[in-house]
Amino acid sequence: GVYCGGILWYGTNKAGMGMWIQMSVNTVLFDSKNSSYIVVLKDETGKKLLPIWIGAAEGNSIALAMSNVKAGRPLTHDLMISIFDRLEIEIARVVISDLIDNTFYASLYLLHNNKEFHIDSRPSDAIAIAIRVGAPVFVEEEVLAKQDQSTLDNWMKNLGEGGGTEYNA
Repeated sequence: GVYCGGILWYGTNKAGMGMWIQMSVNTVLFDSKNSSYIVVLKDETGKKLLPIWIGAAEGNSIALAMSNVKAGRPLTHDLMISIFDRLEIEIARVVISDLIDNTFYASLYLLHNNKEFHIDSRPSDAIAIAIRVGAPVFVEEEVLAKQDQSTLDNWMKNLGEGGGTEYNA
């Protein structure tokens, strides 16, 4: 892939060439209506948002990592990072690559012995790991295009009414 000014990656995916947009975790919200967490990614301009509904364990893990709180004993994501470190595997980046039937797909891109490979992952786990090691998070441009703006506006409105607890970056 080619790195362009901190924002764009041109990487090969199953469909051929795609554009990756760098995003960061803006916030983690608790959605009281669904008793689930939402991790909200935003691009560097702050204009593009990507909400992803995730489980409680992953939501807590991301919120802890964002607030630099260390658990007394290693959590699952800490354990995975320790294993990667011991095996001298570097976490290069995370790519959220698809959205099919309201399910997001992601990959961890890993480097080992100068070879890059990727592993299928839930976005929540990939993000929890990326935050801990400072690895960049990218989203395939098509995934953002699939997020209908009216759906996003409606979601933000509903969240404003029913509210949720917010954990900021």
